[in-house]
Amino acid sequence: MAIILRDDAKVLIQGITGHQGSFHTASMLKFGTNIVAGVVPGRGGERVEGIQVFETCKQAVRKTGAEASVVFVPSKWAMDAVIEALDAGIETIVIITEHIPIRDFIILFRYAKLKGARIVGPNSPGIASPGRWKLGIMPNVIFKHGSTGVVSRSGTLTYEIVNNLTEAGIGQSTCVGIGGDPIVGTDFIEVLELFQEDPETENIVLIGEIGGTAEEDAADFIAKRVTKPVVGYIAGRTAPTGKRMGHAGAIISRGRGSANSKVSALLEAGVRVAKTPAEVPRLVKDAARY
Repeated sequence: MAIILRDDAKVLIQGITGHQGSFHTASMLKFGTNIVAGVVPGRGGERVEGIQVFETCKQAVRKTGAEASVVFVPSKWAMDAVIEALDAGIETIVIITEHIPIRDFIILFRYAKLKGARIVGPNSPGIASPGRWKLGIMPNVIFKHGSTGVVSRSGTLTYEIVNNLTEAGIGQSTCVGIGGDPIVGTDFIEVLELFQEDPETENIVLIGEIGGTAEEDAADFIAKRVTKPVVGYIAGRTAPTGKRMGHAGAIISRGRGSANSKVSALLEAGVRVAKTPAEVPRLVKDAARY
């Protein structure tokens, strides 16, 4: 089984008529995702890849029963789009959009909690369960169905490490890109907890980077609650202090959030930590005794 979303979940795409929305809708359909609707104000009645476009989320949910959404809406309209999805009763929202102001996302995060909904992202590459569904922009060809759960802050590193796993014959149960912003909806600990409870997931790969304390918090959770083997990789070992390295959350400040502190915390929690992305498959095999 997959985590976060059931196999036959009905999905809508917010921003489906845009270049990114339409391109990745086609890719998600090829992956097997049950996309039932698109939503773009002013474009109701059109079709994209055979999917009907609605004016509002409420119309789409009422007509199709959609329960999850992927958001490709530009940042200046993303907050309104997510609130609309929450008010329509959408339970799982994956936000691909980047550059959403932190203040706006804090409001969205609290509103989602109030509604009992889950947000993945923002600035997320999405989530995928090979052989079942994909919500997001991760390349289809890198995946292979299997029993390794992957959770990551970095989209690009997710692609590289998942591809390395697949080429080594190690399939994935579910891959979750939580997003690289300082504040995200679903964090490492929540995903680790889901993987720990998932009977299909036999081992876990955690991909972190410099900045913040999410990896240290995850290490503490692993030490206390995770019994499955975990392999980690932390990007940014040579990053200079005080300089942001791509992601908004990837900055070392006053000595906190360094790669060394994260690697040490993971090692103390019993996690096997790779020095390079290429080393991850070997450590997974060692940990799981493939």
